[in-house]
Amino acid sequence: MLTDMRKFQVGASFFAIVLLAHSTQILGIAGEARTPGTPGTPGTLGTPGTLGTLGTLGTQGTQTRPDAPQLAPYVPTGYDVVERMLALAGVTKDDYVVDLGCGDGRIPIWAAKKYGARGLGVDIDPVRIAEANANAKKEGVTGLVEFRLEDLLKTDVTKATVVTTFLLSASNLRLRPILTRQLKPGARVVANTFSMGDWNPAKTETFEDSTGRQRTIYLYVADGKVRQ
Repeated sequence: MLTDMRKFQVGASFFAIVLLAHSTQILGIAGEARTPGTPGTPGTLGTPGTLGTLGTLGTQGTQTRPDAPQLAPYVPTGYDVVERMLALAGVTKDDYVVDLGCGDGRIPIWAAKKYGARGLGVDIDPVRIAEANANAKKEGVTGLVEFRLEDLLKTDVTKATVVTTFLLSASNLRLRPILTRQLKPGARVVANTFSMGDWNPAKTETFEDSTGRQRTIYLYVADGKVRQ
């Protein structure tokens, strides 16, 4: 899964166009789900510190989509960005990492594979959940991670010590009161590209990713204050 990170920078160059075209119509459409991925074959993983490739899964199975809004188009996060996000959060083996909108599961899987952290990923696309489970099995981390077909706005994050997101700005604002109400003080939230509005981040990092795109990631620390 992690032997050639650059091969997985799928869609990064057109992501800004996708977001502009879809952000006004995606948000608030209850029951609409993400577009299923293309069937394929689970990929393989390299050793920690190397980059890899993730395949897609051939069978969708019998799962059905939850009645949930689509909060962002599906664009996989590049592995260089995954690593920067986990490093910014200071993830260790003692953490419980929850990825809201997990796609193929790469963030919880990499957190488990490299750091030994436990993790949970949720998504509304059954193809992605099946793919994530296959990838976790392939990488030998099924004892550390789990994936659920679930509306992320209904996910219980009270046990999370780290939460990661790659959602649109308006979606983050819908999620913010849930996170700040449920997370214990000291829990960390890392948002990829889109901020949490007027919740001031504890730290930001701006860098050029492996595709040459400028990217910013935001670190927030829960302090017990609910932010609407």
